[in-house]
Amino acid sequence: MDCVMGIDVGTSGVKVLIVSGDGSVVASSGAEYPLLSPRPGWAEQDPNVWWEATVQAIRECIAAAGKASAVGKVDVLAVGLTGQMHGSVFLDSRGDVLRNAILWCDGRTEKQCEEIADTVGGSRLIDLTLNRALPGFTAPKIVWLSENDPETYAATRKVLLPKDYIRYRLTGSYATDVSDASGTLLFDVASRRWSDEMLEALGISRAWLPECFESPEVVAHVTAAASSATGLAVGIPVVAGAGDQAAGAVGNSIVSQGQASCVLGTSGVLFWSCDAPAYDRQARLHSFCHAVPGKWHLMGVTLAAGGSLRWFRDALCESEKQRAKAEGIDEYELITALAEQIEPGCEGLVFLPYLSGERTPYSDPKARGAFIGLSLRHTKAHMARAVLEGVALSLCDCTELAQEVGVHTSRVYASGGGARSGLWRSILADCLDVEVVRVGADEGPAYGAAILASVGVKMFNHVEDACRQFVKDTGSVVQPCAERAAVYRGLHSLYRPLYGALRDFCDRGAEFVGSNS
Repeated sequence: MDCVMGIDVGTSGVKVLIVSGDGSVVASSGAEYPLLSPRPGWAEQDPNVWWEATVQAIRECIAAAGKASAVGKVDVLAVGLTGQMHGSVFLDSRGDVLRNAILWCDGRTEKQCEEIADTVGGSRLIDLTLNRALPGFTAPKIVWLSENDPETYAATRKVLLPKDYIRYRLTGSYATDVSDASGTLLFDVASRRWSDEMLEALGISRAWLPECFESPEVVAHVTAAASSATGLAVGIPVVAGAGDQAAGAVGNSIVSQGQASCVLGTSGVLFWSCDAPAYDRQARLHSFCHAVPGKWHLMGVTLAAGGSLRWFRDALCESEKQRAKAEGIDEYELITALAEQIEPGCEGLVFLPYLSGERTPYSDPKARGAFIGLSLRHTKAHMARAVLEGVALSLCDCTELAQEVGVHTSRVYASGGGARSGLWRSILADCLDVEVVRVGADEGPAYGAAILASVGVKMFNHVEDACRQFVKDTGSVVQPCAERAAVYRGLHSLYRPLYGALRDFCDRGAEFVGSNS
């Protein structure tokens, strides 16, 4: 059986899929690795650990495919790569790792972001990259290294993104793709190429950066050394792949103008496919190249979506956790059952989901979460529903920004752990006033990477063709309810000004915590 492989180098672990030509997942495997935080606000990982985990997961996935009795012999024709965006892997002249990679969720570069904006000019920065400088992006990390670890900076000869380090170990080649490169702040997103002006302004050598390709292009082949390590055949083509959000969108068939997806994972991501570059002049949304050649995408991010619900579970739902364990059921089902008892609007209780700071529309790492409007009438059930509603209202902020730049949709394809909740999908449909469809294959970015691999070896001529074959929805469709949508419009009018009202408190709170830690 002819198959393709998708590899997702995530933040908590690597996931590997083998997918047949009809889109069926033949086998899957994964391996976890730790997140390192040597100082408060820092987030790092050892790229060598990514490679060890990838080798393990590939071997296990190949073995699992071979044991599937209905499958027969499995031939992996190509490999697609995806992974966490923005992380910086610094290599020396021999291709060896110089230090731990600095990740997307690392917050140490606020000062460097300000320096970049001052050096380039805020408006010019957006003209060049369609984005503003954020601590998660790659360029501020390189500037940080130059200022804080000059010895490593001097030894650096290549800077790779996480998935591209795995490509290097698989093939010996330095390469990336346009979607992942878009998140470096060194990329001319509109023209789909590295920005010479940004590199010159920041004093970064063009030779440090890998060659950039469109996502389905074959860029290299598996080496003998990598074959020995992983069990993949020598010479298997490896395509450029994509950043995790673009690959996830391909896996959800979000590949044409006006199509949109919502991933309710730890973070919440709204993703709109666009036929031309679209961007907000204040860069409150991300504007990146899509994994589909000749297309772009807009993206809004709520940093703590499922993360807010997980916090609520761990902080306030011990009894539900114990009951779920005793009865062998999902603890989140018990929590959402509580929330379902409460009418929309929670009798005026509003939750701000800024537990990890916020990305869209405020880009404020100091923002903090809050329950506002608590009264003696409110119960844990009210609070549970307020968490679900607060995340949806934050995503509503993202939708309004997209509409301001002319990007509209009437249907959103939902995936991720949070999308398993029918209640949460219903709240999302009412808040966004759109039809919400649950995606059938919830395998995440690795599935999209496999689709890109299938196009690279001409199983399909175009990404859109592959998506029509691979991606199926479940038929689970939630229509917005006009009455509830009206309630949420009113609630959003209460929600929207709360960030501004609490911003000074959050800034002072951050100073207070810093001075007492």
